[in-house]
Amino acid sequence: MSHPTVAVPSVQAVQRYVGLDVGDRYTHVCVLDEGGEVLEERRLRTSRVEVERLFEGTTRARIVIEAGAHSPWMVALLSQLGHEVILANPRRLPLITQSDSKNDRRDAQTLARLGRVDPRLLAPIEPRSESCRADLAKIRARDELVRMRTALVNHVRGAVKPFGVRLPACSAASFPKKVHEHLPLQLREALTPILATLAELSTRIQSFDKTLAALAARHPGARAVTQVNGVGPLTSLTFVLTIGDPERFKKSRTVGAYFGLRPRQRDSGEQQPELHITKAGAPLMRRLLVNCAQYILGPFGQDCDLRRFGLAMAARGGKRAKKRAVVAVARKLAVLLHRLWLTGEAYDPLRNAKAHAATTAESA
Repeated sequence: MSHPTVAVPSVQAVQRYVGLDVGDRYTHVCVLDEGGEVLEERRLRTSRVEVERLFEGTTRARIVIEAGAHSPWMVALLSQLGHEVILANPRRLPLITQSDSKNDRRDAQTLARLGRVDPRLLAPIEPRSESCRADLAKIRARDELVRMRTALVNHVRGAVKPFGVRLPACSAASFPKKVHEHLPLQLREALTPILATLAELSTRIQSFDKTLAALAARHPGARAVTQVNGVGPLTSLTFVLTIGDPERFKKSRTVGAYFGLRPRQRDSGEQQPELHITKAGAPLMRRLLVNCAQYILGPFGQDCDLRRFGLAMAARGGKRAKKRAVVAVARKLAVLLHRLWLTGEAYDPLRNAKAHAATTAESA
């Protein structure tokens, strides 16, 4: 399961079904009538003016759009114009992605036909609010700066090795100051500008950290999930912004699947092969959950139910036992964070251990 169930609204007087295959420059449109016959096919520029001109004042339609870069503003605009808009999950569209005759015109028609038959086949995605997308943009911008800094640090370390130099270990933030004096004279002209860039990147990242910490402190959901040791402002804020509304999930245990942390399934008859996780959902949030799980299981992690569970799983041995334990803890952590956010209850790190000890004492 890659996305929670999103209720598809029941609509009155839907007489047309429209599929929009949205490209960066052009959008292909296919319009079907109630019987599934093609009424119109056309291409228009991917712009607010063109989209509004085509759909303003027209008969209410069910419009299907595949989630992508332009889908947020299109969904908002078409909804304002009075149409029912379905935002389709791209991972659930093998009729398009695996087609042997794939082109934009056919893709638009396929979207329209799926919307006409049953929107649930599209695994509709709940669009995020504009403010939520703006805050997530800050998180992603910080993440890109961190990636750039890491790449430049690796470049500098690699560049000096052919000259017989090994730079000292240090944090990425202190790297420019700590390694400058160790640079070979022959490389200083080439690498000094990179060190200056690294210093600037660290300053920018620190500025983002302050902004995001302030946002997390103001957000009730983020405050609730930071009760867990190892979950900081960045992870907590990303978690609540990515989910948006905790009520979207009927059961907290489905949150792990939403972030792609459950194994794929390809059962056939009596065969149940062991597969890798789905990696559905937001890659950044999944990476942050895995980082938190590694901290919880690491030398600085505090004693808690999650840590005990993960260490016990890793101790069983077997192929990739440690990696399996990290993923399992990350999945359980996602469920725990959602539950804390939803209920607002105080976090007890050893709740399960205490309950088990009490049960054991009563039965003794």
